[in-house]
Amino acid sequence: MKEFVVYTLMRIGLFVASLILVFGVWMLLADQVPVLWAIVIAFVISGVASYFLLNRQREAFARRVERRAERMQERFEQMKSKEDVD
Repeated sequence: MKEFVVYTLMRIGLFVASLILVFGVWMLLADQVPVLWAIVIAFVISGVASYFLLNRQREAFARRVERRAERMQERFEQMKSKEDVD
């Protein structure tokens, strides 16, 4: 669960930083900032950046999910084998 929280908070932080950057640059270039377009551009920038910058956190989360799925699969197999014996 910790890996999920860390990755999510870092992803949100990256989005907020991207949004501030887009707003700042847009304000330097124009008088008005269309909020919807700024959000869309920030979302794309943060998505691409998170692919490269948050790779370690994403892989830690994936390993945690994989271990949990393996344990659940083992439990399922044990229950299935007990049914076969009964």
